[in-house]
Amino acid sequence: MGLRARVRYSFNSKAAPARAIAAPIAPVSNRGSRTQKAADQHARLKDELGLAAPPPFTLADIKNAVPEHCWKKNTFRSFAFLALDVAVVAGLAIGAQTLDAWWAWPLYWLAQGTMFWALFVVGHDCGHGSFSNSKRLNDLVGNITHSSILVPYHGWRISHRTHHSNHGHVENDESWHPLSEDIYKDLDPAARLGRLLFPLPLFAFPFYLWKRSPGKTGSHYDPESDLFVPSEQKLVKTSNRFLQGMLAVLAGCTLWLGPLAVLKLYVLPYWLNVVWLDVVTYLHHHGPHDAEERMPWYRGEDWSYLRGGLTTLDRDYGIFNKIHHDIGTHVLHHLFPQIPHYHLEEATEAVKPVLGPYYREPEKSPGPIPFHLVEPLVRSFKNDNFVANEGSIVYYQADPELSTSKVLKGQ
Repeated sequence: MGLRARVRYSFNSKAAPARAIAAPIAPVSNRGSRTQKAADQHARLKDELGLAAPPPFTLADIKNAVPEHCWKKNTFRSFAFLALDVAVVAGLAIGAQTLDAWWAWPLYWLAQGTMFWALFVVGHDCGHGSFSNSKRLNDLVGNITHSSILVPYHGWRISHRTHHSNHGHVENDESWHPLSEDIYKDLDPAARLGRLLFPLPLFAFPFYLWKRSPGKTGSHYDPESDLFVPSEQKLVKTSNRFLQGMLAVLAGCTLWLGPLAVLKLYVLPYWLNVVWLDVVTYLHHHGPHDAEERMPWYRGEDWSYLRGGLTTLDRDYGIFNKIHHDIGTHVLHHLFPQIPHYHLEEATEAVKPVLGPYYREPEKSPGPIPFHLVEPLVRSFKNDNFVANEGSIVYYQADPELSTSKVLKGQ
């Protein structure tokens, strides 16, 4: 497993050797990329590393290509999207409870779970400061929307900030970051089963909030967790109080409507919202549609904010694109999370000429429901199990021995 090898394939080739590790390379100076010498060096790296090579453009080049108005936040417009979401959530709940038909409940769970996920995206934008120019307003709306679906806003916001700051880094990324081979081998059977064997990982988010990912410690609910610095502890406690308020609301609804009604109206949609969250966030960083392509992960000097951000993926979710606020337009969001969601599509189109082949055009949904995403999702969970312990540019490797029976036996 510790084999070191140079990764060699043409710039147009899609696949890197499944078990190869690239030896460290000297970063290309973007400032000098216009000189012939730097251009020749970049051409050699492209031939050697493909899209893992340092790009010939800078973060400033991308930023300058974004139209000026795309940076502007419109608080009224953001509230309009939120008001529509809340109206749909309320309408669905009232309609389902009034109709109370066996055939309507599954449709309600699917629709309401999707809308809970849309509320999460609103809180997500608040966490990035793209909802409005007011931090206090962002935090208030974020706490309300996230606590309504049992997410600790500030705890999540802070760890998500870590994710954006370290995207594409093997050790420093958050949430769906790769496991090194040693950590993978040390996983207990239940953890390996829950993280890797589809579809169980699609229910992982609440457990991640409670204990984070393998190889990391701390809880999003614990103000003294190493996730937070002392100055952030008060914010974490504030979000916990919002959560306590939501739990009190649910307890009151249980006394008023009964536990079965709360199960149908809230609990089951909540878990479908979790599935949405895990599917979308996982597909942002795994499983390109081309089955032969492998996404690079970086360590050490070969990692940079720009190179890490370019490992993210845009996705087309069919009719859900606008329902969940264009969260599938993700590459530019990762590089510049302050851009409001309603400008992401336009801004992405504007920067495509700069990104060139470093932008992976998302496969269009063949119909209103994005069934085309099932194949890369299942394939990625099967093949993306761990990365090598060493190497500055690494790729996921598959464990051929991974199976439910063997995991349960502790093999």
